Amino acid sequence: MDRDSAKQYIITHPTDYLTKDKGGKGFICPICHDGDGPHGKNGITTTDGIHFTCWKNCFTSADIIDIIGQQYGLSTFPEKLDKAAELYRLPIDPLLPSRHKTTAANQNQPTTERKEHAHMNMNTPAPAQQPEADFTSFFKEAHQHIKETDYAQRRGLSDEVVERFLLGYVADWRHPKAPEHVATTPRFIIPTSRGSYLARDTRETIPEDQKQYSKSKVGKVHIFNEKALQQAEKPIVITEGEIDALSIMSVGGEAVALGSVSSVRNFLRLLGMKKPVKPLILGLDNDQAGTKAADELAKGLEELEITFYRLNLYGSAKDANEALMANREALRAAVEDASNIEEEAEEAEREAYLATSAANYLQSFIDGITDSVNTPSVGTGFSGLDHALDGGLYEGLYIAGGISSIGKTTFITQVGDQIAQAGGDVIIISLEMARAELISKSISRHTIINMLAKGADTRAAKTARGITDGKRYQNYSRAERDLIQQAIAEYSSYAEHIFIHEGVGNIGADQIREIVEKHIRFTGRRPVVIVDYLQIMSPYSDRATDKQATDHNVMELKRISRDNKVAMIAISSFNRDNYKTTVSMESFKESGAVEYSSDVLLGLQLRGAGEKGFDATEEKKKNPRNVELIVLKNRNGSVGNKVCFQYYPMFNYFREAE
Repeated sequence: MDRDSAKQYIITHPTDYLTKDKGGKGFICPICHDGDGPHGKNGITTTDGIHFTCWKNCFTSADIIDIIGQQYGLSTFPEKLDKAAELYRLPIDPLLPSRHKTTAANQNQPTTERKEHAHMNMNTPAPAQQPEADFTSFFKEAHQHIKETDYAQRRGLSDEVVERFLLGYVADWRHPKAPEHVATTPRFIIPTSRGSYLARDTRETIPEDQKQYSKSKVGKVHIFNEKALQQAEKPIVITEGEIDALSIMSVGGEAVALGSVSSVRNFLRLLGMKKPVKPLILGLDNDQAGTKAADELAKGLEELEITFYRLNLYGSAKDANEALMANREALRAAVEDASNIEEEAEEAEREAYLATSAANYLQSFIDGITDSVNTPSVGTGFSGLDHALDGGLYEGLYIAGGISSIGKTTFITQVGDQIAQAGGDVIIISLEMARAELISKSISRHTIINMLAKGADTRAAKTARGITDGKRYQNYSRAERDLIQQAIAEYSSYAEHIFIHEGVGNIGADQIREIVEKHIRFTGRRPVVIVDYLQIMSPYSDRATDKQATDHNVMELKRISRDNKVAMIAISSFNRDNYKTTVSMESFKESGAVEYSSDVLLGLQLRGAGEKGFDATEEKKKNPRNVELIVLKNRNGSVGNKVCFQYYPMFNYFREAE
């Protein structure tokens, strides 16, 4: 492919190289890896599909060739293009030395364009593509001399792999591109493709200043033993170095070598085009670079949905060859176990599946019946409601909804207070009201309860504002102050069972799970959990729609109730279209998961809602208001049950109607 065509293809296909971030709307930055965190925030974005900006300031409005150049520390455009073509696995014409001076006319071209094309005569055709070198004859000749060195034996390689991979030896090797005056060295030759190989210095003692040249690669980078990905009959160990792959195969395994840790992305691109026939076993070096590369590889394999395992086959050794030379039999045993991992995983999966038979749960079911004697349902404090719910609250997710100002929060928190009065623990996740507001509403409720109990004028009861506004106390009579003190004393008698956690859109399902588990761990008691309210819980992702966030949070609350065996009550808002109609499951906002995942669904409405002539405004003027609670769904009980209440909104109090 000519260089200009390659450039155009690469620039217009950036997503062939970039990886989507966790949110799915941007891409992971190849420089700083932003966008790869648990929530996938930031990353790099584009408005035209060509130019990208990293929000951590790695680059602004850069195309994919410039991004690759920055990633690999390249300064000139030809270098960047060559590297990009290599990563894209595109055959590209070589850049010939320039024989033309830069003219005044082309000085005005963009810098990268000028560097790329200054050498070309635009009226002549592009140079022909240079074929990859063919070292087949060289490999055969080197293989004939393999007995002249004991390097393979010193490294523990078997005769079988020496023959299988045509390993060879050259006594006086010099790199093909090295000048004639460069000294030769004895080399062990490992072919990696027809046009590439690795030459390893075979001297037992290599001068310190030459150690960096002890392993030389010739030709383009290729995955060693790549064909095993499609031909292997056993799981394939992925190593860094070719000598490590040969070591694995010398003890009966199958292996493929990356060549270096920098080849992970190329390897993943190769697997993306054609998946391997057998599971992969990550056997990279036991060092920091190897661990980092294995992490990157594992993440890529998960995205490609390729089965893999991470195993330590080498013990305390750094790599496969070091393990082979230290203890051949130990490596053989580890590789043999790894080769059987597919069958073992299949058997484990089979046993796990068979364990889902109901017979395996029958005894725990019977034990649960016995345990339930000591763990009865939790009474709500409303006898009619308990009857409608078949005895009270059980483990599961309850969702209670109603129109605005119907008293949802007041009703459910009153249930919480009544549970606490009976000695049960209650956690209130308050995402809208402050702790002081909830406490003042409870104390206000006690003032009207006392007035009603005495048959006194209910106007003497105190509102929440009347309790918290200290300036009013100087105008209160002694009886009024005594009433407030009595209400506070009554609330304090059970306040130790009420645990209020405030939040303003910053508490999500994960935080609620942590709160519940911590409560059980520290107190040894299982609380009833109230979430006020569902639609303002923190979303799991900033990019999620309201429906996606609600569905996710409903499912998570359901899991929390199941995992911790608690009753979870979530308050939910209604769609505005349902403000004048009879409550139904369709009334709930974003009702998909609410309807299907809740165990019990409760709807509050003004009495008569949906009937002919109903006027919500007039009904709200009544004191007390007439409110109905309808059981819309009950997974383990009857539905349609209706409980009637009288609601005193000024004093935050519900009482069951006769």
